[in-house]
Amino acid sequence: MNVKGTVFITSKAGVIVNFGEDKWNSFITRLAAKDSYFKNVIMSVTLIPVDKFIIFLDEMLKEFFDNDPTRYIFLGRVAAKFALSPGGLYHSYLLKKDVSQFIGNGMSQLWNSYYDEGEVKGWVDKNVAHIRISGIPVKHVYFEYLNMGYVKQALKIFGIKSNEKCVRGFSKGDNEIYYQFELLNP
Repeated sequence: MNVKGTVFITSKAGVIVNFGEDKWNSFITRLAAKDSYFKNVIMSVTLIPVDKFIIFLDEMLKEFFDNDPTRYIFLGRVAAKFALSPGGLYHSYLLKKDVSQFIGNGMSQLWNSYYDEGEVKGWVDKNVAHIRISGIPVKHVYFEYLNMGYVKQALKIFGIKSNEKCVRGFSKGDNEIYYQFELLNP
C-alpha cells in the first residue's frame, strides 16, 4: 500500500500552522537522520510506501501530539479544511451541496486520491451517514481517526452538526472501520 504525498503535505501544513515552520524543519531533519527516505523531496504525487508513512506518523505523534493517537482526528479536520474549503484541491466535491452524494461517492473518490489500497463505502439513511472502510493491509489507528475527523469536518463545512459513533474500528481491534454520523440538522 502507498500513501499519496498529498497526505504528507497536508500533515506538514497542519503542523506548520499550529507549531511553526522552524519546528517542522527541525522535526523533518531529525526524521531524515533516522530514516534516509525522508531526505527525499515529497511532492503531492509522490507515492510513499505505507511502512515509511507509519514511521512518519509515529514520529510526528511523539514530537507534536504527546503520543496521543486521538490527535489524528484533529489532523483529519485540518486536512478537510485544507482540501475542501474554497481554493482547496477538492473543493469541487462540495459544489453540489448534496451530502448524500458526498458521502456516497465523494468519500470513495477522496480515499482513492489519497491511498492506493482499501475501499470506502458511504451512504446516508434518513438522518445517519454511514462510512465503512475495508481492505487496508495495515491496521494503524491513523486510518480510522484521521478519516473520521475528515468526515466530521466535511459535514461541518456543509453546515451540518453531527454526532459520530464508532461501530467497528482499528481502535477496537476490528479488521475494518465503520462509523455512523447522526446528522443533527440535515
